[in-house]
Amino acid sequence: MSKFIFKEEAPENSINERTTASDKVWRILVVDDDESVHQITRLVLGDSIIEGRNLEIVSAFSAIEARQVLAEDDDFCMAFVDVVMETDHAGLELVEWIRKVKKNQAIRLILRTGQAGSAPEAKVIKEFDINDYKEKTDFTAGKMTTTVYAGIRAYRDIMTIQRSLDAFKQLIQSTHDLLRINQFRPFGSAALNHLLTLMDVESSALYIARSQREFDHPSTNLIIACTGKYVVESDSLDTSEIDESVKLLIQKAFDEKKHFYENQCFVGYYETSASASSVLYIEFEDDAEHFRSNLAELFATNVALILESLTKQHELESTQKELLCIVGEAIERKSQKASAHVQRVAAICELIATKLNMEEKFVAAIKIAAPLHDIGKVAIPEKILQKPEQLDEHEWQLMKSHTVVGSDLLERSKAKISRIGARMAKYHHENWDGTGYPDGLAGEDIPLEARIMAIADVFDSLGTDRVYQKQWQNEDILNFLKAERGKKFQPELVDIFVNCFDEFAKIKRDIPD
Repeated sequence: MSKFIFKEEAPENSINERTTASDKVWRILVVDDDESVHQITRLVLGDSIIEGRNLEIVSAFSAIEARQVLAEDDDFCMAFVDVVMETDHAGLELVEWIRKVKKNQAIRLILRTGQAGSAPEAKVIKEFDINDYKEKTDFTAGKMTTTVYAGIRAYRDIMTIQRSLDAFKQLIQSTHDLLRINQFRPFGSAALNHLLTLMDVESSALYIARSQREFDHPSTNLIIACTGKYVVESDSLDTSEIDESVKLLIQKAFDEKKHFYENQCFVGYYETSASASSVLYIEFEDDAEHFRSNLAELFATNVALILESLTKQHELESTQKELLCIVGEAIERKSQKASAHVQRVAAICELIATKLNMEEKFVAAIKIAAPLHDIGKVAIPEKILQKPEQLDEHEWQLMKSHTVVGSDLLERSKAKISRIGARMAKYHHENWDGTGYPDGLAGEDIPLEARIMAIADVFDSLGTDRVYQKQWQNEDILNFLKAERGKKFQPELVDIFVNCFDEFAKIKRDIPD
């Protein structure tokens, strides 16, 4: 309310940073009903550059106006708040609203008053969550600038801690999926974001590329984590849309096997094993003066080793899946020349399990185990498997034995996938009404994975040319499934096929023989 007059102070060199400012600014809210206060604040702080940024002064001439401003946008590092405006305690009430209603604990609140008697310093500091208290008559230009420096630095540190906590939460959340083989990106990117936050390089872009030297293939560059503007869908660096200049810098690091700075970027090279290495690329959009390459190196080395271990696990599991499919296809080829039957039934079983809202672990397991459902046919003579005519009783009994043979083979393993495969192999010819083989199980006594395989196997077999039958049309297959609802197949599974038939038919089209 009173006139804002600076106290005289000794002349001194300007303490404003005369450096090149970034495009970002520190925003300061000035809340005062005296126009001269806003003018003098802009005069004193207008040309300041603090921590590499200019200042943006936003004015509000009452506590009500300040609330409107903060309700729409509270991205301010600090605020100068007058105590006495439209009421004697308008400023104090605004402080309460900011802290308790808006729940903004980051903004630095500096209370300024020309009438100290109406708001004694000791009482205000004790009862209100403010960061400083200034009497206008004692608030010199130098003290204002010093206060702004202190407020901005405190705000910067609070936001760094907050970003670090947010990044750490993201990192912890990502570890939930750490052992899921296909979850490299969430883990790696969360970890890299955390690194940038710790180094206060929030505007940078970063990713790790991995070079794997195979036995009989040239090196490949694989993107396993990326942030900022370099977030891409592609897993391959070479085929991604990342700038060629960046790709050249990464290749340079692989070729020269060393770290280097290039203009506004840091490129680190790390050996993770005898056959693999990785590159950490950090691009600075702001001044890189405070970049700590030793922290980046420590981080990159450890994260690269984790991701390298996961990559090896991924490669091993992928190899195992491929081998299971190859074994299944080899068995299938005993009864016909060429077929993608095992690939299709795996995809069909996966889709059915998904439609049943089964757990992800079960869905993944049934897809992996499905190619082994007919592994017992390895013991059946090819003349029986390829016989176009109806089998005689002896041949039929021998054919039915493939269920028990397959189960016996797979039960020798203690792996969960093998046990699921064993149940699928043994019971996928059981019928819902109990008329199937080998044990005549009925209803839910039949393991779920076997019930799923039963309808998946029949659906795909009927739609494929076999030595003993011609390919059926989709309409005929659908009518057959409906007719066998509650007899051969579990009713719920038939309903899934009826309601989603186009999706299952698409699998047949997408995976042809």
